[in-house]
Amino acid sequence: MAAYHEKFELIDLSQEIYQGMPVFGMHQKTFFMVNQSHEQNMKDTGSKTLGFSARNMLISEHGPTHCDAVWEYNPEGPTIEKMEMSLFWGDAICVDLRHIRYPEYIEPQDLEEAVQKAGLDIRKGDVFLMYTGHYDRCYPDKGYGGLDSKYTGVSYAAAEWLAKKGVVNIGTDAPAIDLTPDDLDFSGHWVCGKYGMTNTENLCNLDKIAGKRFLYMGLPLRIRDGSGSPIRAVALIEK
Repeated sequence: MAAYHEKFELIDLSQEIYQGMPVFGMHQKTFFMVNQSHEQNMKDTGSKTLGFSARNMLISEHGPTHCDAVWEYNPEGPTIEKMEMSLFWGDAICVDLRHIRYPEYIEPQDLEEAVQKAGLDIRKGDVFLMYTGHYDRCYPDKGYGGLDSKYTGVSYAAAEWLAKKGVVNIGTDAPAIDLTPDDLDFSGHWVCGKYGMTNTENLCNLDKIAGKRFLYMGLPLRIRDGSGSPIRAVALIEK
């Protein structure tokens, strides 16, 4: 294990989960409830030395940093527990797209230029992360989430350009990969449904990996019939 720690730096790409966290407007807000306190548990068990504490969570499958099941936007696609694990981990790149701001779409030319500027290439099976800067500018309460938040996203042409390049997972540091709130065709999700891809939303710390190739991991929970799942997304960068 020590050898891996010496070889790789682990970058946490996941937002904190807490009551009051920003959630996309159509999804369930996050709540925490006390299941048992240390004191109550000691009383219930009769222990004089140790009590256990636990909380319950009420949370959306799409609340915090999460990935989507194809079934969420294509009823003929698989739910989260039936999707190939290769969609959620593997080779990845992250490109800097902070210069593209709402109401402009991220277009194929923007993606191609960003990839070339970083000296990277897109390979079949890649996870493709977009550093838009929305998290840095707006999280948590400066217009990051909610129905009134505004941020850029991929056009249909851009999403399909990535799909045809072999990308299996499109990620962003915003609540959605679509241009919000204007794109009511939800172009990024539409393309993901067409090509059987997933997408990953509400990422953070993309400034630490922009312009790099790395090993990405963002595994979903094994939720039966899940439309998506919270994840702990990380990047492993060679030192």
